[in-house]
Amino acid sequence: MNGQRARETVQKLWNASKSLQGGGVSYYEYVTELTYLLLLKMLSEVKRNGVKLEERLPPEFRWDTLKKLEGEQRLIRYRELLLQLGTSDRFDFPLVKQVYTDAKTSLTKATALTSLITAIDAVDWYAAEEDGLGDLYEGLLERTTSERKSKAGQYFTPRPLIETIIHLMKPKVGEIIQDPAAGTGGFLIAAHRAIMRETDDLFGVSPEVAHNQRNNVYQGAELITGTHRLNTMNLLLHGIDTPIDCIDALTSDAEKFAKADLILTNPPFNKFPERVSRSDFVITAVAAKGPLPFVEHVVRGLKVGGRAAIVVPDNTLFEDNMGRDLRNWLMDLCDLHTILRLPTGIFYAQGVKTNVIFLTKKSEDRVGATKAVWFYDLRAQMPSFGKTRTLTTADFEPFIEAYGDDPHGTVKRVDEGEGGRFRVFTRAEIGKRNDNLDITWLRDDTEVAEEGLTEPDDIAAAIVGHLRAALEEIEAVSDELAEAAEAIE
Repeated sequence: MNGQRARETVQKLWNASKSLQGGGVSYYEYVTELTYLLLLKMLSEVKRNGVKLEERLPPEFRWDTLKKLEGEQRLIRYRELLLQLGTSDRFDFPLVKQVYTDAKTSLTKATALTSLITAIDAVDWYAAEEDGLGDLYEGLLERTTSERKSKAGQYFTPRPLIETIIHLMKPKVGEIIQDPAAGTGGFLIAAHRAIMRETDDLFGVSPEVAHNQRNNVYQGAELITGTHRLNTMNLLLHGIDTPIDCIDALTSDAEKFAKADLILTNPPFNKFPERVSRSDFVITAVAAKGPLPFVEHVVRGLKVGGRAAIVVPDNTLFEDNMGRDLRNWLMDLCDLHTILRLPTGIFYAQGVKTNVIFLTKKSEDRVGATKAVWFYDLRAQMPSFGKTRTLTTADFEPFIEAYGDDPHGTVKRVDEGEGGRFRVFTRAEIGKRNDNLDITWLRDDTEVAEEGLTEPDDIAAAIVGHLRAALEEIEAVSDELAEAAEAIE
């Protein structure tokens, strides 16, 4: 694969966005617009079993038909086309309908549509397909998320972190793999890519197993319609033929999920006003939607013997009352064997402090499954991450070595002591801390690191991050006071 050529293609398509900025089209809207047009173009280029995919669409719904029109006539037809592709009963192509569900254009000028079509047509699509259409599209998503920062606590997971988690959790062919907060599909696609490498692009398995892998083993949810649209396109281009659903995993929608062998997820960090509505929930049954209910979903959604890696904010590790009950329950049902304290700045906000918790479900009953928890501190005494110092897979190599080859964390490990980054604490020691898992021992130089920030975006992100962290602490106190008042009543 020619990575340099793919990056150049992404840059060419990204440059086209500059001509639209004056018309009030945001980066996110731009990539959504590109998604609509790119899918039409790719359907005209990609073949399955020797037949172009666009053959499944009536001629008036195809790329060349739109391209032949000019000026206002083309823009008018484009608006009509988006509606028809999402609703028409004249063709049976579920993935296409998923992408165009409720689609509408942000373009108001025919010249803007012309510039996009010209930019897309200028791409060497033979070379692009050779390089990997999925990687090209993912490159565009990566550019979007870096520009878009975050919205409503939905921080997009950095690629090096995803790759590290996949390497450690070792997804296998045939396993049910789930992401209940799937975003643009990063975890599912990375898992699929790993399985493709392991099976020689599924040529090393039977046709039945290959079909099952592409159509039945990946499950997930994404609540936001626009993000779900990008997810569908992303999965399609990476060879996953069945899209995930645009549903809320914290409602009865999740009843459709089978028990998973592996759950990988980065749920929204913030709490939302809506309450959980899951009849099977006990610990967070009446909680506001947020990180804690997603953790309960993961534990309940795993098979016994299944494993999970969950990205969570710091307050999930130390929040009292409901948070403490959840951690106690989790450690009784699961072996919570490893917690990775992540550096700040990797989620486009310096003050956002996060962790990855790694667990294996041992029982459906409370059996005291966790005997000890290993902590790896990749936050203290680390560089300041941001635009000037981006996170790379090399930053995780010492943790990968310390974690070991077993995804369940059972290999022999070495406690590095108070001067090291990797330490173990027994369940009894954690119990004495009132099940508070926010354990630190190295001096944290966050403030010193932030003094070295030079990019305005990084400085602004640090300020916003600290404000959000302060707000979360205030909300936690407010929730505790409300719970205490309810108990008195």
